[in-house]
Amino acid sequence: MRPVPAVPAVPAAPAVPTGPAGLAARCTRVLLHPWSRLSLLLVLLAAAGVVVLLLEPQRLLADGWPAHVRGAGAVLLFGAAYGVCTAALVPRPLLNLGAGALFGSQAGLTAAVAGTVLGAGIAFGLGRVLGQDALRPLLRGRWLKAADGQLSRHGFRSMLAVRLFPGVPFAAANYCAAVSRMRSLPFLLATAIGCVPNTAAYVVAGSRAATPTSPVFLVAMGFIAVSGAVAMGVAWRRRHRLGGS
Repeated sequence: MRPVPAVPAVPAAPAVPTGPAGLAARCTRVLLHPWSRLSLLLVLLAAAGVVVLLLEPQRLLADGWPAHVRGAGAVLLFGAAYGVCTAALVPRPLLNLGAGALFGSQAGLTAAVAGTVLGAGIAFGLGRVLGQDALRPLLRGRWLKAADGQLSRHGFRSMLAVRLFPGVPFAAANYCAAVSRMRSLPFLLATAIGCVPNTAAYVVAGSRAATPTSPVFLVAMGFIAVSGAVAMGVAWRRRHRLGGS
């Protein structure tokens, strides 16, 4: 009789861990999944917005800054609160006007610029850690791909233009940069430089709000109007160019 050939042994499937260790591994995979992290980002933004609404920071304009917090400490505290509020999607123009009304032109501009950079850094970090992996596969539209390519290849120059001509909402620019491959240092540097002119105009307007007919107030408001018109023109031109390409 012929010898029966030996059947090669089939390697056993790796054992699936059971018990507490297996449950912990599964929970870790679920929590680290890109869509779980994106959901956490949305929850954090919603919670921050609710906290801002409950605290009612606009009361500072009516009640004034607390008397026991003055000087450089007050400016630093306002800058930190400004950063958290911008990360919670509070409109920057309102915060800039408040900075000018509370601290005047020079100290108000310092607090507003510092808060702008801080808020941009918070949003960029959250978007990069919690949102990038989930959102990058969704960049399929022509505009989205164009914006991603511009920020990824020419990050500093593109972000500087966005900050100088604020046609793109502040929060949207932060999270678009986070989803792109732009590095954090050029992002923060472009934000710090590019936000100064427009921020200064709002801060000066806020500091002179009590005298709306003064030349300084009128010049500041004129600058805001002109920069807004230029931003709209640039946005329309880019849209027309993309639509025709």
